[in-house]
Amino acid sequence: MYTIVAASQKGGSGKTTLTGHLAVEASRAGAGAVALIDTDPQGSLSHWWNARTAPEPHFVKAGLLDLGAALARLDTMGIRIAIIDTPPAITASISQVVAHADLVIVPTRPSPHDLRAVGATVDIAERHAKPLIFVINAATARARITGESAVALSQHGMVAPVTIHHRVDYAASMIDGRTVGEIAPNSASAREIRDLWLYLQDKLSRAVHDPRLLPDFKPDFAVQSLLESAEEVEEAVTEPPPLVAAYEGQERRTLADRRVAAFDQRGPERRMHVFGRRRGDPGFETGIFK
Repeated sequence: MYTIVAASQKGGSGKTTLTGHLAVEASRAGAGAVALIDTDPQGSLSHWWNARTAPEPHFVKAGLLDLGAALARLDTMGIRIAIIDTPPAITASISQVVAHADLVIVPTRPSPHDLRAVGATVDIAERHAKPLIFVINAATARARITGESAVALSQHGMVAPVTIHHRVDYAASMIDGRTVGEIAPNSASAREIRDLWLYLQDKLSRAVHDPRLLPDFKPDFAVQSLLESAEEVEEAVTEPPPLVAAYEGQERRTLADRRVAAFDQRGPERRMHVFGRRRGDPGFETGIFK
């Protein structure tokens, strides 16, 4: 049995929603028997699974002290992949869970606060020598900070080439215990989860050196990223401005014409004497001024 741990020190990163979606997608993709383990005392994942009617994925509510025993029991049951949701902000607790991981994923929102919080999780994964993958979660489409966050995270580890965007259907689909792939399988959100799981399945297979885990189909994420960028650029192009009707009124004069017209509107020229006296001033003819 192989274990994937979703860990993040920052609360509100979307671990629970992403963990539930990935577990269902893994089961739907035929990766084998999948179990979902909730170690978060809040129990959000437990409430979601209790509202679910489908029998898979399997579910276990486990504390930190009995996590090892729970994993061993799942292994004897024939579970192939276990995906664990962890509590936020409790570094010691996360460390105990990461110790059981074969692959660690770190959901991270593209925000300064989330980026500053990844350091502790990275340190834990490195301490246990576990492979780590960042997943940019709840991103805004075509936002500059999303790309900048990917660049910043790449300095600390591998970043998944699939970005999970902020859409209402992710949370809305979990109201009755389902996921977006079960409600709207052809939606953009369902495609993101599907591609992300294929990528993680491939990385898990390489991490544990088990070629049987390799997915039957693996999309070319490099080409796909280029196509998505091209689509975004095409969507960003605005319509050309409407044509302005030609001016049909009185012809406007140029600046030079205005100057000539202004000069013509002045009265008779009043010639000035070299000393600033006008011909009409007293004493101009005699040259005697008072």
